[in-house]
Amino acid sequence: MDYKGILDNFSDKHILVIGDMMLDHFIWGDVSRISPEAPVPVVDVKSESFLVGGAGNVAHNIVSLGAKATVVGIIGDDQSAKELLRIFKEKNINTEGLFIDDRPTTVKTRVIANHQQVVRFDREGREYLDNSLFNKISKYIAANINSYDAIIVSDYKKGVVDRRLIKLLVRLSQPKGHFIAVDPKVGHFPFYKGVSLITPNKKEAALGSNIDITDKDSLESAGQRLKKTLQCKAVLITTGESGMSLFTDESIDHIPTMARVVYDVTGAGDTVISVFTLSYISGAVMHQAAHISNHAAGIVVGKLGTATVTIDDILKSLL
Repeated sequence: MDYKGILDNFSDKHILVIGDMMLDHFIWGDVSRISPEAPVPVVDVKSESFLVGGAGNVAHNIVSLGAKATVVGIIGDDQSAKELLRIFKEKNINTEGLFIDDRPTTVKTRVIANHQQVVRFDREGREYLDNSLFNKISKYIAANINSYDAIIVSDYKKGVVDRRLIKLLVRLSQPKGHFIAVDPKVGHFPFYKGVSLITPNKKEAALGSNIDITDKDSLESAGQRLKKTLQCKAVLITTGESGMSLFTDESIDHIPTMARVVYDVTGAGDTVISVFTLSYISGAVMHQAAHISNHAAGIVVGKLGTATVTIDDILKSLL
């Protein structure tokens, strides 16, 4: 199989990433004592850092693989939005599809001390978009959809992704057969009817299908039910240490994990949907795209923090 040829084609692709934008804020420090005021650790702060999270991390994965990405979603009118836009600009991610709302930019702040997370606190709004904001996003997508090779929807249930949005994407994509991949969220599965691919993890697949996944048979039943109910071309269920399972019209493929060591699964789902989508639109068939994305996931879980992979990383793993 010409893996290199498929991966080389990534550089010609432009992906539209729609979903919930987030800023990941890390506060790094040490703990050497307990507070006299309450039984909690006192963190001596040494540094802080910022990364794109949520749908933004999908876009980051895409540009790390040599392709282009445009993000569509909402941000607040605040300092966190400015930081998020700064990072997007630094990563060469197109932000023309971002719109300002009166809710705060979603920020997840993690305090890390002595290599352990002490606490996380979130600033966010979760309301669905009002009609005015939804119409702005709709008009942008409708005017630009033919500029993209595929669409990835990254749903974190923060208000951007709803039934209206998916119906719009499916309707606009039908004339040219655009590939629509969705990283789903429990509670939103009925929204995704008619998309090309969904990539739930095992827990999400169980809840979305209403089948308790305990073995291979129940896993296959869940995947087949999701595919039939949502009328997708494919369902890709990631199963952690067991790898992933791909459900298509032709077959069910169980793909064992390629991870040699697991340090951190943060962002692995973003890598899987990014690499699968790029591989498929670059000439791979479904099971080949799953195989390539499985290698990419095996690399990213071996890195600490929200990580990305490069084409060279994947080629070294594949060959």
